[in-house]
Amino acid sequence: MSSIEDKIKGATNKVVGKIKEEVGRVTNDEELEGEGVVQNLKGQAQTAKGDVKDAVKKGVDKI
Repeated sequence: MSSIEDKIKGATNKVVGKIKEEVGRVTNDEELEGEGVVQNLKGQAQTAKGDVKDAVKKGVDKI
């Protein structure tokens, strides 16, 4: 998977996670809120993975 794909999937998961988190909070659905938190964290990790891939590629390109 490319760094761009990782970043897109990460951004998507962050947005969907935030939506689930807010809907869960508003409806007092702790399970949905928890799912949102986990999905948001997954998205953050995917975005970071894409950033790391970019950094590694830039480092390799300099060699």
